Amino acid sequence: MEQRFPDAGRASLYEQLARIGKVVVHPKRIELLELLCQGERSVEALAAATGLKLTTASAHLQVMRQARLVETRREATRVYYRAAGEEVCRFVGSLGDLARARLAEVEQIFREIGTDAHGTERVSRTELLARVRAGDVVVLDVRPPEEFDAGHIPGAISLPLEHLEARLDELDPAVEVVAYCRGPLCLLAPQAVATLRERGRRAHCLEDGMPEWRQAGLPVAVGPPASGAGEEQRGRSAPLRRAGQPSPISQKKKGSPR
Repeated sequence: MEQRFPDAGRASLYEQLARIGKVVVHPKRIELLELLCQGERSVEALAAATGLKLTTASAHLQVMRQARLVETRREATRVYYRAAGEEVCRFVGSLGDLARARLAEVEQIFREIGTDAHGTERVSRTELLARVRAGDVVVLDVRPPEEFDAGHIPGAISLPLEHLEARLDELDPAVEVVAYCRGPLCLLAPQAVATLRERGRRAHCLEDGMPEWRQAGLPVAVGPPASGAGEEQRGRSAPLRRAGQPSPISQKKKGSPR
């Protein structure tokens, strides 16, 4: 005999699911989740990164905390937030995949900046690993320095998008570039690739971003570049170097993630 659950039980279940829906109903909360999947940040840093007032950012984060998508820790008077687990970041990635599959407007946004979300510009993680081992590609992390420090692809170079054009001449034009950023919803890498292609460079995006790389169990490096460039210099005036190698990236060298 088929067992039937009480209507009240079903309603309660969907009410719990709706707690997650209340988070993603606001675009700034999705943006905050994407940022927290790159690493832990203070409320002040999150407000600055999203262009929100401190009180507004805090209110959004409280909604996310009530849905148990984020966790906090306190250091003196400062509160730091982080994603509550990898399943949260997988959810954000799946949201981006669904949007790209079902919303033509999303693909149009990529097309308008010169990079089609479903085009040949995207390189798989497997292909990138093989090409890094072969030494025929330069990997650029175009996220802000603090996100690079929190976790990056070994051997990647930290070159935030806002500094790319100013330092373009330091990249060997004969070497292909693969850029990556925060994930399927992030436009930093597509914008970097569009800029590189406009300058006649061979460039592609990674198929997704750092959270998906980490979730796939691939190697992740933590900390600033091994060249010792300070945060105030990185992406501005310090020589561009492969992480863990002394030579400039303008000289084609082999390297592989370990």
